[in-house]
Amino acid sequence: MLRLAKENPDSDFFLFLANMHWFTQVHDPEAMKTNSYTILKTYLACGADPKRFVIYNPAEIPGHAQLNRVLSCITHMWFMERMHSYKEAVDKWNSKEIMVWTFCYPILMAADILLYDADFVPCGKDQKQHVEFARDIAEKFNNKFGETFTVPQPLMDPNVALILWTDGVHKMSKSYNNAIWLIDDADTVLKKVKKIPTGSQTVEESKNPDECNIYNLCKLFLTDEENTALRARYLAWGLSYKEAKDYLYEKMMAFLTPIQEKYNQISDQEISDMLAKSRNIVCEISEKKIKQVYEKIWFLL
Repeated sequence: MLRLAKENPDSDFFLFLANMHWFTQVHDPEAMKTNSYTILKTYLACGADPKRFVIYNPAEIPGHAQLNRVLSCITHMWFMERMHSYKEAVDKWNSKEIMVWTFCYPILMAADILLYDADFVPCGKDQKQHVEFARDIAEKFNNKFGETFTVPQPLMDPNVALILWTDGVHKMSKSYNNAIWLIDDADTVLKKVKKIPTGSQTVEESKNPDECNIYNLCKLFLTDEENTALRARYLAWGLSYKEAKDYLYEKMMAFLTPIQEKYNQISDQEISDMLAKSRNIVCEISEKKIKQVYEKIWFLL
């Protein structure tokens, strides 16, 4: 997002708090509050400048729920049953334990996107299907009621489209509780890095970097020159897995420390002031879109 903002100075960028989405599973008000401030502070700490990004809370914007309702009425059950988010929930839980809005989650995501006529949606590999659904439902509405929504395009960086957990199998995810968080302290990061499973090769043996969970995480933090040098060390002899883990930890903390220092400087009041300012901007945009939608479907006489 930051790179896109620099490369496209005349474009508008919207970044929101996914608290309406968390509520499908998190029903603890204090946890919701803490998570909300944590995420928004992390956005700012990572470099999202409120002067360049519109950062907002969709739960304060009625248009999200309103458009969600409209799109739900033109979405078939069979289509939602194909969604990865629902299939993952079925795999993890008994069907009686799945909330209705876990099933409807992609519809809310489509509303989030279409409400602001987004041209592009940065996403990971696991979210690409949801953006494709937003495209499908936009085209369906446009064909039925007339041109109303911009049909969005998914935008993926192949280098970070899917980041695997240290087992090399599962993705890093809040849902799997297996991520290294941006605000994890040094001891926590070190413990997680030490637990990364490794191969059986000795120090004297060469190692295939692409098959190493340590390398596949480490390369995300390396320059091209550093990556070339590390691959050469893997293919030669003399690199221990302990040394590889130490190097990964060093690179992670070099990346995380400035973010955490900035994070600790941001107050709750600064977040509240930012949301209050952005609320008026997004309300004006969303109200116009909802009015247009309601006129098309004759909710407004």
